This record gives sequence, structure tokens and C-alpha cells, in this order.
Amino acid sequence: MATSRGRGPGARAAHRVQGEPAYVLHRYDWSESSLILDLFTRDHGRVAVVAKGAKRPYSQLRPVLLPFQRLVVGYSSREEEGGEVHTLKSAEWAGGSAMLTGAPLLTGFYLNELLMKLLARADPHPVLFDVYARTLPYLSAADDLRVQAALRAFELLLLRELGVLPQLDLATLTHTPVQPEARYLLHGEAGVVEADRPEGALSGRTLLALQRALEADGLEPLQAACATALPELRTALRALLHYHVGTPQLRTRQMMMDVQRLLDRNQPPAR
Repeated sequence: MATSRGRGPGARAAHRVQGEPAYVLHRYDWSESSLILDLFTRDHGRVAVVAKGAKRPYSQLRPVLLPFQRLVVGYSSREEEGGEVHTLKSAEWAGGSAMLTGAPLLTGFYLNELLMKLLARADPHPVLFDVYARTLPYLSAADDLRVQAALRAFELLLLRELGVLPQLDLATLTHTPVQPEARYLLHGEAGVVEADRPEGALSGRTLLALQRALEADGLEPLQAACATALPELRTALRALLHYHVGTPQLRTRQMMMDVQRLLDRNQPPAR
């Protein structure tokens, strides 16, 4: 990755980035021939770019600008334009997994929606970028439990990288160690608190295992720790994520629920 700013005689100052690893999070129609893309880049965070002419049938960008494909991009902007939306100069496929299809595709869009809603523009998170890249192949796993464990691990690391995940081995308000046999809730403001209800409660043993896995800084150990308490962890993290997103329901989660209801409705009756 290379970044430069320069001003020649009579020229306007420009911001240029080259060779930047990136993923497409979302794309919008900008004109009959162009797109605006929301990119998740490794060293510059979430960036909006205009891909001029990308919708034309013979554009070299058209087959490249796809979600869940690792890219290497170059873009630039002029200071007078505000720098909010840059101009895409180049994009090349950088290899990686096959395109997601079916249920994994919806799951991938769920990850993208989380990043879109929780990451500020131009706020770099290189660790989270690497976690995202390593999580995508797990979404196509044949074992649904493995997929769910990968999702919970990603959610935990996302919250940690944003600085809103409490320390899981310590009751936040009392600063007392989490007890293995006790039950706790993850609260958006109060952090780890002793549970006053069963819904979304996690055992202290689970929280201690998750904290150890987070401190080990390994994705697979964290997925393994998540796999031991998937239903409870899903409920607890959903509430925490919705608190920070500021909405009771994510669009992709609602879409997945609608698709599942449609599939269930079309199932033949049991004999």
C-alpha cells in the first residue's frame, strides 16, 4: 500500500492510495454507467469510492467489483471535493475463496451490514480486516455449528476492536472476578452483570473461557470457545450488537428469518 499527497505548481492537492487490500461491502447505482462502492480497506478503514463506467458491459472493473472477493485497489481524491468520496483508479482480484452462494451469501451480507453500521469512515482496523478475511471461508462450511461459532467469534472480535466489549472475566460495576458457577448478562452500558433473568444469560465458566481465548489472540481457539455455548451466546451478543447499532433488527437478519419461514412453509408435511 502506498499513500501520497502532493501539490505541484498550480495544481490542487491530491490524496492517492495504491495497492490497498480491500473488500466490497456495498454498492449503489450512481449513474447509468457508474457505481458508488463502500470498501473495507485494511489500512484506511471504510472508504467510499466512485467506480466510473463500472456498469458498462466491457468495463474491466465490472467482473472484479464483487462482494467477499479480496481486491487490491487504488483510488484518489482532490481536497476541494471534501475527500468523503474518492475516485477508484484500479481494482484487481487478489485471490481467495470462491463466491458465496445460498445461505452463506446471506450470512456474508450480515457481516457486511455489521461493518457498515458500526465502523466509522476512515477509521482503520487492520486486525478486524484480517479477521473478516479469515472468517469468510468458514461461512461455507457444511457443519452449521461451525458456521455459527465463526459468526460469534467475529462478533466478539468486532466488539473488542471497537472498544465496546467489556472484560469478560470481571463483573464490570463491582470489579469482582466472574465466578464459574454464576450466571451473567452482557449489558450495553453496565457490561458484565449478574443475571436477574435466564434469557441471554451466560455461565461464568463460558465467560472465563471466552476471555482466555480472546487473550490468546487466535481465531480458532475463540471459535472453539464459542462452540460450547452457541444458543446463549447468540442471544447475548445479539442484544449487545443491537444496542450499539441502535436498531432492534438488522435488515439481513430479518431477511434470513423471512427466507427460513418461506422454506419451512414449502416443506412437505411429515407422513
